[in-house]
Amino acid sequence: MKIYDIAVIGAGPAGCMAAIQGAQMGNKVILLERNEKIGHKLLLTGNGRCNLTNTASLKVFLEKFGKKGAFYRDAFTKFSNQDLLDFFKSNGLELKVEEEGRVFPVTENAKSVVDVLEKVLDEYRVKILYNYRIKQLQKISKVFKLSSAAHELITAHKVIIATGGVTYKFTGSTGDGLDIAKLLGHHITELKPGGVPLRVREEWVHQLKGVTLENVGLSMGYGGKKLAFPQGNLLLTHFGVSGPVILDMSHMIVELMDKHGDLKLYIDFLPEIKQDGLGGQLMEDFQNNSKKSLKTYLKNYLPNSTIDPILKTISVDPHKKLNQITKKERLHLQETLKALPLTINGHLPLNKALVTCGGVTKKEINPQTMESKLVDGLYFAGEIIAGCGRRGGYNLQQAFSTGYVAGSRASTLKNRS
Repeated sequence: MKIYDIAVIGAGPAGCMAAIQGAQMGNKVILLERNEKIGHKLLLTGNGRCNLTNTASLKVFLEKFGKKGAFYRDAFTKFSNQDLLDFFKSNGLELKVEEEGRVFPVTENAKSVVDVLEKVLDEYRVKILYNYRIKQLQKISKVFKLSSAAHELITAHKVIIATGGVTYKFTGSTGDGLDIAKLLGHHITELKPGGVPLRVREEWVHQLKGVTLENVGLSMGYGGKKLAFPQGNLLLTHFGVSGPVILDMSHMIVELMDKHGDLKLYIDFLPEIKQDGLGGQLMEDFQNNSKKSLKTYLKNYLPNSTIDPILKTISVDPHKKLNQITKKERLHLQETLKALPLTINGHLPLNKALVTCGGVTKKEINPQTMESKLVDGLYFAGEIIAGCGRRGGYNLQQAFSTGYVAGSRASTLKNRS
């Protein structure tokens, strides 16, 4: 029976890069994919445009992965964002940098990225076995034996698991790799959603689905504390809120909800104006536009559809003339414009999230090699590793970098059959 040097499970970005690197270093590599093509989930990233990576510094990259981001220092150093850019450019794919350092192919089509990976895999003669769903992985003596749900047997000296998390299950990310890792003795941290919209208790928000609050300030209240978020657009939905900032911070918000229960989201409609400055401006405007209705005046600050429901929350008549507004009402309005509270009481389920936060604990993976500390010759790469980064290309870079390291180190002391 043929024994491969390396078997890679999962043909997403991490698995493809691991296979390419292993083959480039002279190994016989087989890439096992449960779908009929590689990069199924990759085609969906960045709304189909594929936000490959980010031009940010190493320091920023590590920060984007939270408290345990330092785990990736070696991986991001050995295969950096610049290395990834060079890889795709050298293989004929032109790239462009957009706001906040996000990198996309100039084609604005994720298929262009997948096409490059397919071309390079073919160049290095990586054997790809499609429709292969891993069912069992055993290490007998120094050789791994892999079997599929259809009882197809593969043997290899080294194995790299890059099966991803459990989001977008229709792409094949159903947690098979996590199950295998667990059977081999690894601890799987709690799986939580990253990049997920939030549920809001206030029903008036649900009635305004599709409305975007542009460039608002956002902060989160919990346990007597207040955490400031970056400014950005907030999208109102039929169940709550979404938008770039919410999706970016959602993994942190989900953790806070687990500890503190319902949270308060405060919306600052005028983040560029301080509280005192707004107070003075309202007083002056009310005097100069005394005959104007409050609703008409507030069109300067709020989307028209939000005015009535917001004023209802503070019991102020939108049809009142400005000269009829009491001082108490004006101060209440001022406070609301700077910190409208919404109650966050949940989030969409894990299968609606962009990424999975949670997976094989980092404590059981060597950060310099991506090799398991429990099973010699077994490596992990990509989203299957516990934790997740923020949006902006950081998670894809993690996949490519950890895949590169795993493929390289699985090749270092390769055994030949």
